Amino acid sequence: MIMTRQKVRKTLLIISFIIFPATFYYLSPALIIEGTLKGIIAGSFICFVLLFVSSLFLGRAYCGWVCPASGIQNDIMQVNDKKIRKGNAIKWFIWTPWILTTILLAIKRGGYEKIDPLYQTTHGFSIGNIYALFTYLIVLAIIVIPAFIFGRRSFCHHICWMAPFMIIGRKLSNQIKLPSLQLISKPEKCVNCHTCTTNCPMSLPVEQMIHTDTENTECILCGTCVDGCKSKAIDFQFKAKK
Repeated sequence: MIMTRQKVRKTLLIISFIIFPATFYYLSPALIIEGTLKGIIAGSFICFVLLFVSSLFLGRAYCGWVCPASGIQNDIMQVNDKKIRKGNAIKWFIWTPWILTTILLAIKRGGYEKIDPLYQTTHGFSIGNIYALFTYLIVLAIIVIPAFIFGRRSFCHHICWMAPFMIIGRKLSNQIKLPSLQLISKPEKCVNCHTCTTNCPMSLPVEQMIHTDTENTECILCGTCVDGCKSKAIDFQFKAKK
């Protein structure tokens, strides 16, 4: 079961990255602004709303199981496995001006008039011309270069414009006590082997979390700690946060 779960997760991440050239427009913050200027709710707008809704019940599991950026960054860890402890707040300085700009533009225009899930795609595919290919390569560079330079999932920590939606959703879910996917710990079983902290792809102090609070805004619920713990000191459970 343990090996099967991680194999499934890694397979999903590989597939997600392989099809990323076709899907990256659906994760584009720029298309949301462009669509807003025209009164159009673009596909990326819909996807970000769905990410927020999913986070109410699954936290940031999208980041750990499906995100194409996770797939490529996992591989880069073979080159630079340096842990990242600082800089998690940087992405908010990217996300906040973007979301405020979108809101102000929508208000100025008087709202939205049309929903177009396939906006700017070619029959649903993101790359349909040289411009789209160039845009994809820029996005790919934004994902991979920080990971090569700074270490484990630098894009997730420092840049990702998707993460704040799920962080906010998770905090809201915990606040209103919605049942959701959680990490639960059994401190008495922990043998302080450091395996969970060493292997965490998000560089979290998991061993410390087991003895204090397993909730962390940067946790992507990948289950690496769960499946790597031989003493079963940490596990998944679907419940409301106490």
